[in-house]
Amino acid sequence: MTTTLTVTRPGALTTVQDEGRTGHAHLGVPRSGALDAPAMRMANRLTGNPQGTAVLETTLTGVALRPDGQVTVAVGGAPCPVTIDGRPAPWGTPVRVPGGAVLDVGPATHGLRSYVAVAGGISVAPVLGSRSTDLLSGLGPAPLAAGICSASARCPLPARASGGPALAGPARRADPADLPGAPRRLVHGGGPADVPYGHVHGVGAEQPHRPAHRRAAPGAGVAGRAAQ
Repeated sequence: MTTTLTVTRPGALTTVQDEGRTGHAHLGVPRSGALDAPAMRMANRLTGNPQGTAVLETTLTGVALRPDGQVTVAVGGAPCPVTIDGRPAPWGTPVRVPGGAVLDVGPATHGLRSYVAVAGGISVAPVLGSRSTDLLSGLGPAPLAAGICSASARCPLPARASGGPALAGPARRADPADLPGAPRRLVHGGGPADVPYGHVHGVGAEQPHRPAHRRAAPGAGVAGRAAQ
């Protein structure tokens, strides 16, 4: 069974993002993908999704959605108020949203981009192996924004992915769902990903093409100029 999300408030800029399009820079195709990949992955983990599952990336003002069936969602990234039919719901925690209820992800209180993960993911057609929106090249689905995607636009969701949290049984408004299980220890592989949060690298073809507005780490500006 497919669940559909109706977008009742698209926000300033809400796009579908995943890990991005890698390996196509030689063809002039930028990577795109989530600007805050760790936050996207954490939101996916909270809903029991695989790491690269497509999510909604909001910019500053959030988004409001109404599913036509019960879904489990988690909001991560930039902290923001979350409500379900006007009642407060926890941020950074998986919650069940009943069918017909409105999930409202409010404006970011700190940072810029929040991530809305839904158990099962966002079902849009992949382009070159990714479901990400790329505003520069025009690849991927259009943003949920006025003039491009109307307020009544619909984002289909596939049936619950295997291994995701169960959705059986009645749910209260803002009913927290069970976590999929925390690891006993966290392992970091090191390497290129071992950089300070918010570090801005030099401009390259593999960088996401959306306004970053990231807070650079100390010395990041010098590193960026040197890279040029």
